[in-house]
Amino acid sequence: MSEPQEIDLKPVNHITTDAIGEPGKRVFYIQGWKGDQVITLLVEKFQIQTLTIGVEQFLGELSQKFPQLPEASADFIEEKMHIHPPVEPLFRIGEIGLGYDEAKDLLALVAREASGEETESSNVVRFWATRSQIRAMCHWGLEVASRGRPICPQCGQPEDPEGHFCAKKNGHKH
Repeated sequence: MSEPQEIDLKPVNHITTDAIGEPGKRVFYIQGWKGDQVITLLVEKFQIQTLTIGVEQFLGELSQKFPQLPEASADFIEEKMHIHPPVEPLFRIGEIGLGYDEAKDLLALVAREASGEETESSNVVRFWATRSQIRAMCHWGLEVASRGRPICPQCGQPEDPEGHFCAKKNGHKH
């Protein structure tokens, strides 16, 4: 078994999240690059959604602790937010954390590999980015997540183009 890797991209030139595939069968990624080094990781849609909540809370805490910091922007340009091929993920993310380097005013998005055993050490990637880069990535991620399958108004579950079995309609397909 090889030693786990720890990779720091400090700072990234760009960081994004995106999905490839048809709604219902999409695969989500986080990708960051610094110069020629590109790191792509597999992530679940719910992790992107949860990360956004965590980032907003973390940024709120930072603005209270450091009131002199300017507001981080959530603005993004869609064409620049798509991931760049080749898409060869290093690993699937199991845990995501956040950190902050006060001296450089950089956020760290810390991605730890999903591992089968709790005692097993795992690969870690730290994407160091501006507060605005991380906030924009998260807002773009929510936009991408919302472009999935429509939600059934009765049961709240995603609908496939051919319909789904709705528990609120006693399992009838609609």
